[in-house]
Amino acid sequence: MTSSVNYDAVISDVPAKVNMKKIAVASVIGTTVEWYDLFIFATASALVFNKIFFPSFDALIGTLLAFGTFASAYGARIVGAALFGHFGDRLGRKSMLLISLLAMGISTFAIGLLPDYAAIGIWAPILLLTLRLIQGLALGGEWGGAVLMAVEHAPENKRGLYGSWVQIGVPVGTLLANLAFLAIAALFPLEDLLSWGWRIPFLASALLIAVGLYIRLNIHETPVFQETKKQQQQVKVPLLEIARKHWKQVLLGGVATMSTGSSFNIIVAFGLTYGTQTLGFSRSIMLTVVLASCALCIVLLPAFGALSDRFGRKPVIIGGIIAEAVVAFPMFWLMDTQSLPLVFLGYGLLMTAFAANYGPIATFLAELFGTRVRYSGLSVAYMLSGLLGSATTPIVTTALLSWTGKGSSVAWYLMGSALISLVALLLLTETFRRDLRSSADEKR
Repeated sequence: MTSSVNYDAVISDVPAKVNMKKIAVASVIGTTVEWYDLFIFATASALVFNKIFFPSFDALIGTLLAFGTFASAYGARIVGAALFGHFGDRLGRKSMLLISLLAMGISTFAIGLLPDYAAIGIWAPILLLTLRLIQGLALGGEWGGAVLMAVEHAPENKRGLYGSWVQIGVPVGTLLANLAFLAIAALFPLEDLLSWGWRIPFLASALLIAVGLYIRLNIHETPVFQETKKQQQQVKVPLLEIARKHWKQVLLGGVATMSTGSSFNIIVAFGLTYGTQTLGFSRSIMLTVVLASCALCIVLLPAFGALSDRFGRKPVIIGGIIAEAVVAFPMFWLMDTQSLPLVFLGYGLLMTAFAANYGPIATFLAELFGTRVRYSGLSVAYMLSGLLGSATTPIVTTALLSWTGKGSSVAWYLMGSALISLVALLLLTETFRRDLRSSADEKR
């Protein structure tokens, strides 16, 4: 009881509140860098890579191959989650965050230097795939560590809020990635964009990496991990511990989170392709629509995170999942009108549903596991959701559109994804009152 009181006092005093601001900023900037790197690849896959790395195929097949390369990293993310999770649970959260950020930065910068298919033939897509896999390994360790730095430092009654700050890195990174491509699309003609202009966003990531590293070097390890390390309670092989005792939380947590990947990728990847290739909007217009929806998401994520601190994680997440299913058809109906204000409205509806789902989910997943395996459990569950949702969505939705020619087929896909996630979430228990030093199956 004494240790609990002392711990609570440490995380709720005035200096800790000041540190929480620093930790929140570090988490946002770090995940922003990671997701910026990820989504400039996604944006380039939709607009550029199908032409310069897979030029011998027709437009649809080239797009599918580009999205296939985009999806390949999701398998690597599972490996990265297990690898970084192992050392994050054994050695600490902070060191893994620094390593993952460096790995992501180096691979992204190298993509910006790659020769295209015309220069080196088949080696161009092979090298692109290799660097994409390194990106996946890095992101597999980055997200979980960032979540734990925020959630494990946060006061108990604000874990949802601070966990949602980590999630802000997704729309901010996407916004910056699309801003970069919007700028070069406006500044350069298509020939220059395909020749060398697309490289600028990748090379510019070096500046973001430098800022992220500087900030993360000035934050401290989390109190709960320090307590675990001091008492020498680390698990030798966290992944085996998860497989024995926590596999249900990992599996159900991953499936419950799946629809966030499906809905977000429909907004930022498929929607971009659908808007330009099917509806006839210019690249600049569709990128602007994505930017506006991401700006809305930045505001909504902490709001829904805070709501989860008041009403619980599951009620807010359930509301978001149901909303994703409800607005799936209206979004495409609105887009098919080819009225730009209605396209903005459709994007805004789905992004709001996504934010309600995604804002509290990081904290919810973290609270499913005890400190000794939390990095591994959280990371593997989330990366599993990416493999099930984000990785398959661009390929499946592009194929559905090709077969049916109608956006309604994609709406059915989104509704199915939401239903599966809802069932998995209902099988998990509420977590927002849980002691972070206890896992779902440990006695308190």
